[in-house]
Amino acid sequence: MVTESIPGVRSVAVGVWIGVGSRFERPAEAGISHFLEHMLFKGTPTHSPEEIAQAFDALGGEVNAATGKDYTVLYCRVLDELLDRAMPLLADMAQRPVMRDLEQEREVVLEEIAMYEDDPQDQIHDLASEAVFPDQALGRPVIGTAEVIGGVTEAVVRDYHRGHYTAPNMVVAAAGNVAHERVLELSERLLREVSPQRSEGVFEPAAPGRPALVVKEKATEQYHVCLGGPGLSRNDPRRHAQSVLDTVLGGSMSSRLFQEVREKRGLAYSVGSYAVGYADAGQVGVYLGTREDNLGVACEIIGAELRRIGEEPLPADELRRAKDHLKGRLVLGMESSSTRMNRIGRAVLTDTELLTIDEIVERVEAVTADDVIALAREHWHPDAMSVAAIGPKGDAIRSAVAALSPQLAAA
Repeated sequence: MVTESIPGVRSVAVGVWIGVGSRFERPAEAGISHFLEHMLFKGTPTHSPEEIAQAFDALGGEVNAATGKDYTVLYCRVLDELLDRAMPLLADMAQRPVMRDLEQEREVVLEEIAMYEDDPQDQIHDLASEAVFPDQALGRPVIGTAEVIGGVTEAVVRDYHRGHYTAPNMVVAAAGNVAHERVLELSERLLREVSPQRSEGVFEPAAPGRPALVVKEKATEQYHVCLGGPGLSRNDPRRHAQSVLDTVLGGSMSSRLFQEVREKRGLAYSVGSYAVGYADAGQVGVYLGTREDNLGVACEIIGAELRRIGEEPLPADELRRAKDHLKGRLVLGMESSSTRMNRIGRAVLTDTELLTIDEIVERVEAVTADDVIALAREHWHPDAMSVAAIGPKGDAIRSAVAALSPQLAAA
C-alpha cells in the first residue's frame, strides 16, 4: 500500500491496482483483462449494478476503471470525509464481482470494439505496436477481439479473476487529504478475503521485430500514419532524456513537427510524437492524420525532421524550452489528487523507480544536448522504424512512406 498526503485539498483519490493487463493474455484470451474490468461494475453479493452507481452518485464522487498492457486499476475520487463510505464499495467490487448480466455486458464490449474499429485515430497506434512487437501480446490491442469476447464464458472470466486478483498482485494507492494509517486500516479490513496465493500472471519477454509496413485500406476521409520503433524500458536511466527529445520533436506546441507540419504549412490538424515504457522494453512513435493531397509532403517533412534531430546540434534555447515545458507540466499535474494517486500506484505495482518531484526535475535538468542526439540516432531514425497506415488507397500510402523509408515502401 502507498499513500501521498496533499495538504490543502479536500479530496481523496484511491485506487486498487492489479498487476494484470493485455500483456499477460494468451491469444485465446485477447481482451479478457478489459472484459473483466467491465464486469467489476456488474454487481457484488451486496450491491446490484444500479446500487453501485447510485452509491457513488450519492457520494458526489467519480468511479471508474482502466486496463493497460500491464495493469488494471479500479479507482474513485471523493471528498475526504467520505472515504469511509467509498472504500468499502471499491473493495467489494474488486474482490467479489458476481458476474451478473455477463451476456448483456458482452454486447456492450462488442459495441466498444466496433466503435474502436471505426476510429482509425485510435486503432492506428495498435497497428504500430503490432508492427514493432509482432506475434506477441505486447503488440495486441488492450480491447481484445470480437472473436474472443464473443465466445468467452463466465467460468473463464471467473477463473481469470481468481488467478490474477490476488493479494501479492495488488496495490492500494491513495492521494489527497488522507492519513496513511487510516487507509492501511481500511485496506486490511476490507480486503482481507483476497486470496494470498501468488498471481498466475507471466508475460513473454519483449522481442521487437525488424522494421515493417502495415497497411489497412479503409474508406476514411484522412490518412492516418504512425511510425513506431523500440524505445526505452520504464526504469532506463535515459528515460528523462527521452522525454526531452519527445518534447523537442513532437510533444508540445513549439515542437518541430507541430511547427513544421501544422503551423507553417497547414498540412495536418493532428501531428506529434510519444514514448511509452514497459518492464523490459519500450516504444516510440510519431502520429500524423492528413488528407491524401498533403500526405506525401507531410511524410517528407517528418522524415527530414527525424533525421535532422539526430544529425544537427540541438540549440541551447530549444533544449532549455523543452526542459521548462516538462517541469511545468509535471508540477501543474501534481496539483491533482487523481494524478498523484495514478503516479504512485502505477509505480509501486510495476516496480518503477518512484522519484520525488525535485528528483525528477534534477534529472531533467541534467539532460544534455548530446544525450538527446544519441537517443535520436538509436531509436528515432526513420529507416529503423516500422510504419502503420490506414487510408483508402494502399498505393498512396506506399508512395508517401517512400519519403520515410524507401526500404519499407519497396518491401
